[in-house]
Amino acid sequence: MSETGRPTAPAEAERVPGPRPAAGPGGGGGRRRGGETRRKRGRAVGWVAGGLALLILGAAGGGWLYIEHLNNNLTKDDLHLGDNKLEKSQPNAAGQAPMNILLLGSDSRNSDENVRLGGARGDRGRPPLADVQMLLHVSADRSNMSVLSIPRDTRVTIPKCTDPDDKRVYAQRIDKINASLQNGGPGCTVATWEELTGIPIDHFMMVDFAGVVSMADAVGGVPVCVDRNVHDRKSGLRLKAGETVVRGEQALQWLRTRHGFEDGSDLGRAKAQHMYMNAMVRELKAGTKLTNPGKLRNLAEQATRALTVDNGLGSVKKLYDLGEDLRRVPTKRITMATMPWVYSQGGSYVLPKEGDAEKVFSMIRHDIALDGRDKGRRLPDENPEPSDPAAPPAEINVRVLNGTGTAAQAPVAGRASLVAGRLQHKGFSRAWADTTRVSKWDTQISYGSADLHGDALAVAEALGIPRKLVRQSAAETGITLTVGADWRAGADYPNVSTSPAPGPSAAPDATADPTETPREDGAADHEDDSKVPDSLDGLNGDDNSACMTVNPRHTF
Repeated sequence: MSETGRPTAPAEAERVPGPRPAAGPGGGGGRRRGGETRRKRGRAVGWVAGGLALLILGAAGGGWLYIEHLNNNLTKDDLHLGDNKLEKSQPNAAGQAPMNILLLGSDSRNSDENVRLGGARGDRGRPPLADVQMLLHVSADRSNMSVLSIPRDTRVTIPKCTDPDDKRVYAQRIDKINASLQNGGPGCTVATWEELTGIPIDHFMMVDFAGVVSMADAVGGVPVCVDRNVHDRKSGLRLKAGETVVRGEQALQWLRTRHGFEDGSDLGRAKAQHMYMNAMVRELKAGTKLTNPGKLRNLAEQATRALTVDNGLGSVKKLYDLGEDLRRVPTKRITMATMPWVYSQGGSYVLPKEGDAEKVFSMIRHDIALDGRDKGRRLPDENPEPSDPAAPPAEINVRVLNGTGTAAQAPVAGRASLVAGRLQHKGFSRAWADTTRVSKWDTQISYGSADLHGDALAVAEALGIPRKLVRQSAAETGITLTVGADWRAGADYPNVSTSPAPGPSAAPDATADPTETPREDGAADHEDDSKVPDSLDGLNGDDNSACMTVNPRHTF
């Protein structure tokens, strides 16, 4: 990244020579300790916040009054500031639902301590930017966790957001994703993520510079590694080659260092933060530094003061429950990765890599792990034949909902009625349009009891909807078809090989013929949804051998 804030395109000649492992699931290219590398930015902050949630109540042993004190330490804010919030992920047949938490790191300079730690005194008073952004996805069965970062310079659509405090309305615009925090707060960053990824966000947690330092001190330090001496004068980081346990300001220097790692861009900084976060998780899970009651109490105090959370996480009890969920995930099934990306022409910002980025987003939406280890289990596209055959179409009740509205797109009027009419034309005379509006990226057919499975598949077949979009849900009593943002036009489900991805360019088809012939839906059902794109730089939570490549311009 240049001093003007423009990303610096990778310069291969500047990288330290040496063999690099091939990229792949759970382990992208990088230098290992003793001669190989990797890592990423925003995660450390998120794991500091999420990991400490495991310990807050244990540290609060002083009783109810002290817990209330910790509750009052927390800053709360609205979860979503856009006009259309995506419908939450539905529970599976066992009543389990995945959980998506957006972890944010703010560059706020609005206190003396933050100015001292973050520099740029001239920025004091300006609305902070969300320079660290990552999504923590916990699988429905809590067997695995995927953490996905998006580079702060990614150019995106920031949807219209309304500040809940002063009611100021911020118009939709195209900008770098870190600027979304300035449009009313973290709830606008949540709305931006939902618009970009189609992943429903359940919670957010945000921490600033001072919070990172105080919590790093409280936890007792985190081991990190560099492959040679590093000195980044911008961040102040100065370390000798090998492993160092960083604490306090030194931990913040590690998380903020950009010029000293890899090609000097923000993307190298993100890798360093992945390393830090993985090490932090291992330290917290081991619990070796958290046995002293005084340290535990200090940890709880610092953690709650440092955090801004949505109202749904606004108590230490809720944070503790979240921590218990996170603790169930084994480190070997934790994957930290960066959204597949490309530089824009001229290198002034980053763009999602066409095809690969959407593939990763889709995997998370369908609760498929980013470590590539889900191939052996039944995935959403492997819908077995039902044990109970379908009833005649005229006996099948189908509720149809319009879910085409997203954070940046108004819902297409009449979609539920049009699709219900198509079903009626196909003989499903009990199909009806529910006027309740929801917001869902992917079209979905959900059914309640197992005896409705065959009926739900019959509905899917009638409209050309792939079987992978049919699922049983404990929250459903009958059969519900939700027309998603991927189906904004036409009476039959679009052929995914020829239809554009959902987005602002998609337009409603007011002239759609409800009697048109449905497509053949073969290929879409048989693609390997569990295969991770080669461009995804995943880091496994058990990998303690990673070591950052130092930019040769910043060594000593």
